[in-house]
Amino acid sequence: MPYVQVPKDLTQVKTKVALNLTKRQLAGFGIAAAAAIPTFILTKDSIGVSNAMLLLVVIAFPPIFLALYEKDGQPIEKIVRNFWIWSRRPKRRLYRTYNIYSLSE
Repeated sequence: MPYVQVPKDLTQVKTKVALNLTKRQLAGFGIAAAAAIPTFILTKDSIGVSNAMLLLVVIAFPPIFLALYEKDGQPIEKIVRNFWIWSRRPKRRLYRTYNIYSLSE
């Protein structure tokens, strides 16, 4: 009898829009295509097809990376934001306790 695996953690299930991709992934691929394909078409005659294809890959990589990469359920911009906030905080935290009973004496 056929069966379907159901993930135990349903919070990690993402809704797919088209072509089994999420909205974020579709936007990333769309931005990459909109930036890289015209660049390839305009530069293939002047720098050659191989170099134009290499330029296409270099231009298309960042938006595709931003659309696909996730670590611990967080996209790359949240990871970078958290790292930026963490790096600006003081490295040593003081442990202070306040004795509420010392005020009543």
